[in-house]
Amino acid sequence: MSSTLRTEGLSKRFGDFHALDGVTMQLPRGARHAVIGPNGAGKTTLINLLTGTVRATAGEVYIGSERVTSLRPEQRVRRGLVRTFQINSLFPELTVLESVLLATCQRTGAALDAWRGLDARAQEFQAARATLRLLKLEGVADVRTRDLAYGEQRLLEIALALACRPRILLLDEPAAGVPRRESVALFEAIAGLPGDLTVLFIEHDMDLVFRFAQRITVLVGGAILTEGTPQEIAGDARVKQIYLGRAA
Repeated sequence: MSSTLRTEGLSKRFGDFHALDGVTMQLPRGARHAVIGPNGAGKTTLINLLTGTVRATAGEVYIGSERVTSLRPEQRVRRGLVRTFQINSLFPELTVLESVLLATCQRTGAALDAWRGLDARAQEFQAARATLRLLKLEGVADVRTRDLAYGEQRLLEIALALACRPRILLLDEPAAGVPRRESVALFEAIAGLPGDLTVLFIEHDMDLVFRFAQRITVLVGGAILTEGTPQEIAGDARVKQIYLGRAA
């Protein structure tokens, strides 16, 4: 099966420190792939290298068959790779619909046309509402972002990413700080995303990882310790010793 996202020997050094060391991985179209590991394992560094916010010391990143290692973050977004962050960066005074509409207009170019009235943006309104339906946010469409529950704010951040029509969605600890009940609903919404969308996520909640991931990569000390299905990872003695016992 051809890959949507692939790395070859991806490495990053900060002086003498190897933050990431020779990571090679391949995600097929529609993957639901988790990256786990102890603090300092290199998980966020991996996301930063994939998106281009940090330059690799060595190795390559491919989107489909195209080498994108030297491309800037916005160029990778145009090729379909979009991320969310551990900390929200939303517009607190905008409503949910206004926020997603703004992101949709940015993608279509309508945001650059100041002379178009709202009545001329019907296509963008329809696309924004479709994104809200996908993430079950229709009921809070007219609520200001600042008044949302934290789990709903995390969903809104994902909605803004989806407004870019990505092929690959990178989620950096989407459930961080979210109450347990809301985090389950958050991941159920993620599980319901289109089947052809490739999702790579970092998450510390092992219950969520083993429930929603199809495959898991375990990073330790900047390198891949192992990769496999949730069942294989749960039964790996090295993973239990190094990480799962500590996480539990």
